[in-house]
Amino acid sequence: MRTHATADHSRHSVLVVEDDDTIGRHLATGLRGNGYTPTWSRTGSAALAEAARNPYDVLLLDLGLPDLDGLDVARTLRAHHPDLLIVILTARTDDIDIIAGLDAGADDYLVKPFSLTVLLARLRAHLRRRVVAAPQQEPVRLADLVLDIAARRCTLHDEDIELRPKEFDLLAVLARRSGEAVSRETLMAEVWDENWFGSTKTLDVTMAGLRRRLTEAADISARPAGLPRITTLRGHGYRLES
Repeated sequence: MRTHATADHSRHSVLVVEDDDTIGRHLATGLRGNGYTPTWSRTGSAALAEAARNPYDVLLLDLGLPDLDGLDVARTLRAHHPDLLIVILTARTDDIDIIAGLDAGADDYLVKPFSLTVLLARLRAHLRRRVVAAPQQEPVRLADLVLDIAARRCTLHDEDIELRPKEFDLLAVLARRSGEAVSRETLMAEVWDENWFGSTKTLDVTMAGLRRRLTEAADISARPAGLPRITTLRGHGYRLES
């Protein structure tokens, strides 16, 4: 994703993947009217082709597509575009469906029907959090792990660990408070949005993904690797111990 020095959303390009004409037209018109640059694809295959041709900052993805499973589209685009902001638009309300979407690589989800105002607020919140950190910020060393918040790089023995954007943000919040108990409410407010009203299972899925990626990096490392431990504090939150 292209990273900007400001949170000016007018520079962000959005790929809308929605087969419903009414919803797709409403999204494209609303986004354009609020300064975004939308491109509308009605099928998963058209979206994959479009994303291969042009870089996008945001993907708004309907799961119920006529040709491909929306989850497969999310996995494919996440694999090829790790910094893409993916927001799933779904009529499915069961927790298992939402968790599946987040585990497929989505950063957020909205359950249909939703208002354009809420969508725009969520986009602003996510994009604000992707502004480059101050360049004078020193990298944080956590055992053998180094977190360069300014460069958004996580390395183990100088080898990059590919973290999803929210996984990186979550680790960064814990790293800044290393050794402290950090509440779930604090993590939701700082990594997502202080006005977040969705399920906090988003945090659980992201934490599980972060732990998995760190463990996998240690397992394939050519050298013995010391990793920080993320301790679950039941009924409160988490504590990172280096």
